[in-house]
Amino acid sequence: PQRPPLVSAEDVRSASFSLQHGGYDIAHIDAALARLETVFARVERAAAIDEVGQDACIEQTRERARIVLARLRRPEGQRFRRAGFIRFGYDIAEVDAVCDRIEDFLTRGGPLTADEIRETVFSRRRNGYAEWQVDLVLDRVISIILAIAQ
Repeated sequence: PQRPPLVSAEDVRSASFSLQHGGYDIAHIDAALARLETVFARVERAAAIDEVGQDACIEQTRERARIVLARLRRPEGQRFRRAGFIRFGYDIAEVDAVCDRIEDFLTRGGPLTADEIRETVFSRRRNGYAEWQVDLVLDRVISIILAIAQ
């Protein structure tokens, strides 16, 4: 019998490390983590297909995509909560532009990779979108992309 993995693709995606003078190069660590996440996602996908079948896995991925699309189809400037008038959040126009690309990918098969989402950096603005909420949706988009990657 197979044991469940001790570390999941989501664990790898959410890994973070403290910055330290003389530490490892951030770009190299991020690249290594991205490769590991992709491998873990492939293993998890293969295990899920063995367990419940390909059709069920496809339907689960479609359902996650429908949930993300429901958020992305909200009007521009209203897709996420605001950080608040005195707090900083992600620049709304920048996030909305990425949301449009994600919607195009999910509905029309437009070009988009997990690395493009991982490498996305937003400017910070007062009363911008709440960072935690945007990050959560971007993590779900990465998991969807990895679930359908061949």
